[in-house]
Amino acid sequence: MFALTFLGTSASVPSVERNHPALLVEAAGKRILVDCGEGTQRQLLRSGAGFRRLDRILLTHAHLDHVLGIPGLFSTLGLRQSADVMTIHGGQGTLDLVIRMLAGLWGVGRAPIAVEFSALTEGQVMDAGDFTIDCFPIRHRDTDSFGFAFQSPARRHLRPERLAELGVPDGPMRGELAAGRPVVIADRTIDPEDVLGPPSGGRKLVVIGDTETTEDLSKYVSGADLLVIEATFLDRDASTARDYGHLTARDAATFAAATNVGQLVLTHQSGRYEDDEVLAEAARIFPNTRIAADFDRIAI
Repeated sequence: MFALTFLGTSASVPSVERNHPALLVEAAGKRILVDCGEGTQRQLLRSGAGFRRLDRILLTHAHLDHVLGIPGLFSTLGLRQSADVMTIHGGQGTLDLVIRMLAGLWGVGRAPIAVEFSALTEGQVMDAGDFTIDCFPIRHRDTDSFGFAFQSPARRHLRPERLAELGVPDGPMRGELAAGRPVVIADRTIDPEDVLGPPSGGRKLVVIGDTETTEDLSKYVSGADLLVIEATFLDRDASTARDYGHLTARDAATFAAATNVGQLVLTHQSGRYEDDEVLAEAARIFPNTRIAADFDRIAI
């Protein structure tokens, strides 16, 4: 299962209701930030999520509304004497900006907490065992931008009725079968295929930050249970969206429909529109759409 907490859902300018972009993703005991806009540390507190076990940040790109919260977060973690090493993943240009920002505050190679930087290239970011994270390139103005796909594998579970029929007792033998290894009972071999059901339970979450187009992204997004993506403009302002390198709600919904995702969540909302307007434009094309608000929680 992936649990999402939206910590900031505004476009470039925050509002009373919406903070700068940040998303907390939790899975299998791991807690990962996607972007860290200004004020993210306070949003973590207000959401009740706090700072425990927070040791990884994925940055979609280097625009300041997505990274300016890092120094404040690091200062607080330093005061709390966090022993965790914070790993920051981003395109090389994004990391260069963050490194310069931290050096300007604390000196070259220094920060209130231990930090490691990992430059992104298309492909796997990490394998946590129970889930993986892959990244893929995004086109957004002059930045080296990336989207992220979180995926948990489908698993095959033991079928209780077959275990009973074949006389497999509770205990280690069932563990061996679940691990894909045959067992022998009274000179009779029982293969895993005899007792395992079909694959089930895999989940896919895709998070895309600012992007000027969805062209060439279908292969990364197709079949996702949940797609989080920006919708900064409405279709009536499509030319402005193109000028600033963003999508319209119509663009996002059309993409969701074409890629057979389960649910669409729109974020990076502009104060020029009411949520109902944005939702109406998207839902006409892709009905299972919602507008993210700060502190919304979604589990898949």
